[in-house]
Amino acid sequence: MHHFHPARRRWLALAASAVALTTPAGLRAAALLLTPAQSRGPFYPREIPLDSDNDLASVAGRSGLARGTITNVVGRVTDEHGRPLSGMRLEVWQCDANGRYHHPGDRRNAPLDPNFQGYGQFVTADDGRYRFRTIRPVSYPGRAPHIHFAVSGPGVESLVTQMYVDGEPENERDMLLSRVRDPAERQRLLVALAPNPDDSAHLTGTFDLVLAADGRLGSARADPAYRAFAGA
Repeated sequence: MHHFHPARRRWLALAASAVALTTPAGLRAAALLLTPAQSRGPFYPREIPLDSDNDLASVAGRSGLARGTITNVVGRVTDEHGRPLSGMRLEVWQCDANGRYHHPGDRRNAPLDPNFQGYGQFVTADDGRYRFRTIRPVSYPGRAPHIHFAVSGPGVESLVTQMYVDGEPENERDMLLSRVRDPAERQRLLVALAPNPDDSAHLTGTFDLVLAADGRLGSARADPAYRAFAGA
């Protein structure tokens, strides 16, 4: 029988842990949680607007700035092993500061902000990063503040989801977010918005999107939270 010095035993234990993480089981244990799918809602643009860049806070040809608090939403698109996914097309859409979408189907009695683009898109860089300038999302009847996201690209099944503002009281009553029962999955959709270090008048939040390495949503579409309520 071999008797190892305590320090030697500790080194062997650490080495064994490192090897375990490189095995398939170890990789699975270290995998990132996939971003839950959510409803696309009825207000995805019927036609992509002429101005559809990643700056929703201004509209080409207009000098004004959108109403609301200017907010930068940044993040990365990766697979569950943290590998960046480049060339992914990200789309975002949301209501303006008055709670109204730039969509003919939204007939709420609220003025439309002509300086808010309402929709934008961006293609991820080599490191999977993206960036949008928009406004802090606002609530409207039945919905907590949220921004719709769609991710598509070669080799992946398109993911549609929604980003919510962490700490909003409406989150507990939101008809879609409240259906996400798993606390860890729910947390994947919540984003803290904090003052921008470069400009305290603006906010910044980080929303990372994680897709399956095999490109499939798997059981996400079977989730009741995905199928439920197509109304916003």
